[in-house]
Amino acid sequence: MQILLPPSETKREGGTGHPLVFEALSFASLTDTRRDLVAAVIELSADDEQAARALKLGSTSAAVELERNRTLLSSGTMPAIERYTGVLYDALDVRSLPAAARRRASASLVVHSALFGLLRADDPIPAYRLSHDSRLPARPLKRAWGGVISEALAELPTPIIDLRSAGYAALGALPERANAVGVSVVAVGDDGVARALNHFNKKGKGEWVRALLNAGALPRTITALCTRSTALGWPLRRIDERMLELIVPGTLPARASTR
Repeated sequence: MQILLPPSETKREGGTGHPLVFEALSFASLTDTRRDLVAAVIELSADDEQAARALKLGSTSAAVELERNRTLLSSGTMPAIERYTGVLYDALDVRSLPAAARRRASASLVVHSALFGLLRADDPIPAYRLSHDSRLPARPLKRAWGGVISEALAELPTPIIDLRSAGYAALGALPERANAVGVSVVAVGDDGVARALNHFNKKGKGEWVRALLNAGALPRTITALCTRSTALGWPLRRIDERMLELIVPGTLPARASTR
């Protein structure tokens, strides 16, 4: 089973790994697109004003983010799953996982990056700034990634659990099969109604993935996943052919659980 995660705009600094080696990344079919996009990002970031607009950078973050992009080919790397920070990744807290759970993360987690495409958890990457809605001159991300990402996902033989946001899902659609599904994360409010989460969505996803990794080998089918998740206190059910519904444990006030 593969769990497909969104990236985060926030990244951990530094890295003791060797500088970026494209051949060290998983999903070799994406290599040419990765090379093209990295070259385009480096070129763009040489122009502070143009890059700040294209990457939607604020004045306080522009200098750091553009330096990251300019040094993409020379800065240190670290495993992708450790590079990303933010609400989802803080809740997942992969660095504190027991050794067996960390090995399961290596085998089952895939991150969808705007710059590198699909990455396995241990793929070594530098810090960078590029989001799904960034505008590279003459290189629209949907055009660059849409076909090759979809093809790479279709080649995965195991079930795919898609936790990406809509923006990243638009850069590469899931294959149309019963064992490739998205997840709607909801909470039950004081009024007993399940509502989609906003701020708590990412935190819930991170905590859920952590619970699954700590619970032993991941299930091999969607049905078994629903059973395992529910037994762990995270009710999960299929709501249609392409979507699961995950209920975050506990009850949030109705006003906090409204989208």
